[in-house]
Amino acid sequence: MSSGCCGPAAPAEQSAPAVPVQTAPATSSEQVVLSPQLDHLPVAVIGAGPVGLAAAAHLAERNLDFLLLEAGEQVGASIAQWGHVRTFSPWKYDIDAAARRLLDAGGWTAPDEDWLPTGAELVEDYLIPLAAHPAIAPHLRLNAKVTGISRLGFDRVRTTGRDTAPFVIRLADGTEIAARAVVDASGTWRTPNVLGASGLPAHGEHAAAGFVDHALPDVLGADREHYAGKHTLVVGAGHSAATTLLALAALAEEAPETRITWAIRAGSAARTYGGGAADALPARGALGTRLRALVETGRITLLTAFFTHAVTADGEAVTVISRDPSGNEQKVVADRIVAATGYRPDHAIAGELRLDLDAILGSTRALAPLIDPNHHSCGTVPAHGADELAHPEPGYYAVGVKSYGRAPTFLMATGYEQVRSVVAALAGDWAAARQVQLELPETGVCSSNLAEAQETRVGLATGISGGLLAAPLPLASVGASAESGGGCCG
Repeated sequence: MSSGCCGPAAPAEQSAPAVPVQTAPATSSEQVVLSPQLDHLPVAVIGAGPVGLAAAAHLAERNLDFLLLEAGEQVGASIAQWGHVRTFSPWKYDIDAAARRLLDAGGWTAPDEDWLPTGAELVEDYLIPLAAHPAIAPHLRLNAKVTGISRLGFDRVRTTGRDTAPFVIRLADGTEIAARAVVDASGTWRTPNVLGASGLPAHGEHAAAGFVDHALPDVLGADREHYAGKHTLVVGAGHSAATTLLALAALAEEAPETRITWAIRAGSAARTYGGGAADALPARGALGTRLRALVETGRITLLTAFFTHAVTADGEAVTVISRDPSGNEQKVVADRIVAATGYRPDHAIAGELRLDLDAILGSTRALAPLIDPNHHSCGTVPAHGADELAHPEPGYYAVGVKSYGRAPTFLMATGYEQVRSVVAALAGDWAAARQVQLELPETGVCSSNLAEAQETRVGLATGISGGLLAAPLPLASVGASAESGGGCCG
């Protein structure tokens, strides 16, 4: 029943004292306590990507009942869409510790820890075996798209008795599931940023959607026919943009009529080029060096200070107009657009929950200063866990790339530490929940000193810091700012 001013209030449960509703995110001096009346219900984990499956592994280790809800037809469904892309970080940084313990106990053959996997290899060699583990498989539901989360019988306004009411998770098919807590690892892959430079869709953007692909199309494989011999405009300054540009340049070697234009808002591409030979990540440095050479030789046309304002489809071509803050205009006519403009979280499914979101990033307010891209790169974000991820709604946690809002600083290893801490908190083990730590490679990001050697065996590692990044990145990322490819390193 609705909670209008004249509506009856729901009676509080009498079998146990109510737990006071938190009015701010938990801090190191306070902790969220879940009602013991909900202990018979499972924890709902939304999303069966790397972080969601890691949460399932930690829940299994602690013998906590759970349901793992995946909207796609397979685990790692979003990663499978960039399966052709190779990551920057090797296997040793891509596997959660609890997941490894479960797999090792079952006789799993671990990949070469120094190999840089593709997205497809992450899914096939890690996520699928993990999902098939008997501690996880019975709890997994595929094709289970969550459309809403609330408290059973309570909208966002009503307070009395709220904390003893179970969460209700509604699926697209109408099914409703009761849960004691919710770990939302649904990611951001399905909510890309728009082309419009101000965060609003460019004029005509929706009508021209048939001409637009988002980050990391398979230019040299499944999507080749859309790009060979065509003029493609790539918008964005992150590593996903760089990856696509290099693939298009390779395609142009085979299909000489292929033309490439690259548009960025910045005044130069120095940020995308990175450190070149001095980059701590050899594969990432090579990416920038090759891209710079393609621009300097004219094989890629670079447009700077490009602020997408309007998009107009006309027959087989699309016209993109840039209008910068001073009113200066640029125009590009292309056959195809790749919008490598990053991703953003969609909190709509939790609209009836009490969330405390930072006004700028859309993360929790406690997490925002730790991940602010104006002050942090992915290598300088400190370890954090349940305290920083808590909302005024006890028992609800957004984790993984979704937890970062629009900050492009997420690393997959950070997500693994998040869910370790959150699951410890759900188990009541607050000492473990607050003992957060994060061991990164020596560079502080996602280094592999074998990247150059692997390049001679399988080609340049490009696209995603898959080991430390959360998928897709957004790039494994992946919750990116308007021009990043989805993660500072992906």
